[in-house]
Amino acid sequence: MNQLIIGIGGVTNGGKTTLARRVHEHVRNSFIIAQDNYFKDDSVVAVDDNGFKQYDVIDALNMDSMMREIYNWKKDPKSYLISHGLKQSAHSKEANGVQNEVYVLITEGFLLYNYKPLNELFDLRYFLNIPYDVCKKRRCARVYIPPDPPGYFDGHVWPMYIKHRKEMEDTVSELVYLDGTKTIHELFSTVYENIMVQIQKRTEIETHQTRQHFSSLQLSSFGKDT
Repeated sequence: MNQLIIGIGGVTNGGKTTLARRVHEHVRNSFIIAQDNYFKDDSVVAVDDNGFKQYDVIDALNMDSMMREIYNWKKDPKSYLISHGLKQSAHSKEANGVQNEVYVLITEGFLLYNYKPLNELFDLRYFLNIPYDVCKKRRCARVYIPPDPPGYFDGHVWPMYIKHRKEMEDTVSELVYLDGTKTIHELFSTVYENIMVQIQKRTEIETHQTRQHFSSLQLSSFGKDT
């Protein structure tokens, strides 16, 4: 079964969730798994010397649980979509009567590429950037549960972002950087075009392989008949 796994990572409040949802709305047979849904309980999140909860680190996330969910999708994307109340698209290409469809998993989060087992799964990697001042303004305008304590952005969030970004850039290749200050339309147009190219390639490859398979079966059957 043809699959495409996309990562949409980047800084906090960079537009990851909005972009992921827009892609999901326009790409058939797609599903979103968000890293923010896998935070550990607040009671087990570490606290630093300044009293700041260490949410912006990989240890604050239950990555084993997230990876299990991703592998559940990989095992059978069609059944996975149905189990989550989503219908498979009726639109598909055919080769000798066999339907060829590409299933797309959109994974979004702030530390996608800093967790090696997850990073290795991606076919496409996007990273949203926004400047410090824009990021701080957006962060301060949002309400979190629990809420950010005074000084949390400068004392924890931004320093961890800089640290993890450097680690990511030292180890991860084939990243496409996106300017998070651009409109969602501009961002979506760039990402959607790339995704469609990848889907087209996978569909053409599978169609070609399917035709070859049927041709081999027909030749084999012809040989037996003679």
